[in-house]
Amino acid sequence: MKGFFITGTDTEIGKTFVTAALTRALAATGLRVAPIKSLAAGQTWRNSRWINEDVAELLEAQNLGLSDAEIGPLQFREPCAPHIAAKLEGGTIDRDALLTAIRATAAKADTALVEGVGGFRVPLTETWDTADLAVDLGLPVILVVGLRLGCINHALLTAEAIRARGLRLAAWVANTVDPDQPHVADNLASLQAGLKAPCLGHIPRLSDPLAAPARLDISPLVASA
Repeated sequence: MKGFFITGTDTEIGKTFVTAALTRALAATGLRVAPIKSLAAGQTWRNSRWINEDVAELLEAQNLGLSDAEIGPLQFREPCAPHIAAKLEGGTIDRDALLTAIRATAAKADTALVEGVGGFRVPLTETWDTADLAVDLGLPVILVVGLRLGCINHALLTAEAIRARGLRLAAWVANTVDPDQPHVADNLASLQAGLKAPCLGHIPRLSDPLAAPARLDISPLVASA
């Protein structure tokens, strides 16, 4: 299995937005890219079916003809932590089944972008979390840093947790969450010094999400994709 695991410094910091941008950017080089939202909690009624908004966003970004079930193999209706959403639906998250589904979709592409849920250590079962999922997949990690107050601490702690699991931090992306955050250049410099991994780019707030791929330098990824 080739590709990258996409995690973030927190929830709602733009992981799916960045995953979609990376999908388009890598596909533009000729690679067959499969974006995968490993787990998704929260669905809306769209085009006569229930679908998670993140899954829908990745569905639009890919060009392999993947279905929403292939991109989002495990979707829950309630927008809450996955293990809680599973319990509300009367079940639990099946580790083996989820890994099998992710690998099956990844096998249809040259490279996969497997997005986690929330931050790096979100519980999935009593004994398994998203960090364990990343280890099971064995993929290098791309960290999405949501630029806002506190992001340096969150990013460095997440990078430490990634490396403590024996995973490689392949790169990171700075995504603007707070457009009014002061001292952005100083924050970026501190992040670059502390994370010790290539920065693929700094994405500002964009009115057109299709402009995001042009903000990314994917050259550090192409050689290993």
